[in-house]
Amino acid sequence: MDLAYIRISSNTQNLERQLSTMRRRGIEERYIFKDIASGKNFKRPGYQAMKQVLREGDCLHIDSLDRLGRDYEGIVQEWKHITRELNCDIIAVDQEALFDSRKFKSMGEIGRLLEDQMLSLLAYVADTERKKTLERQRQGIETAKKAGVKFGRPLPIEDWELFDRTAKRWISGEISAVEACRITNCKKTSWYKYTKERGFQK
Repeated sequence: MDLAYIRISSNTQNLERQLSTMRRRGIEERYIFKDIASGKNFKRPGYQAMKQVLREGDCLHIDSLDRLGRDYEGIVQEWKHITRELNCDIIAVDQEALFDSRKFKSMGEIGRLLEDQMLSLLAYVADTERKKTLERQRQGIETAKKAGVKFGRPLPIEDWELFDRTAKRWISGEISAVEACRITNCKKTSWYKYTKERGFQK
């Protein structure tokens, strides 16, 4: 049976291109497993569900090696687990000429050696790219902080007076908790925590 696993890192990306690729390969929609998650580890619901369904002789299609994951050791470990322990196959569509485990298996021991070398090289590239992305993000955050951009939504101590005034309006029913959170730039969970601590309770 043919299955597919597709992944994007965030909601700002789109799964449709990968979905279209797998549909063109004739894979049934119910056997296309999806994740919107980082590839840094394999504790993803879609990925874990796919592994539960995999049976000996099945073939797993992925759009590219980095859709499987972005952790060097993890990619190698998962590939070998699926192909050698579960006795399934994997095809990386964008590099099918290189990454089709069926071809390596047909070559016997020399195929296994070639597979190990190619897999290590490509997994290393995927892992390196992930680290570069994280470094670019870190540098971007540092630059933004130097420019005065504030991250997160902490409640500055100088706003306690505003907080107390707003809490009194909330207690009196003048405004809702949602409006109070907007005024004080406070998360809803933090709002209830702080109001309780400061004696404002309905």
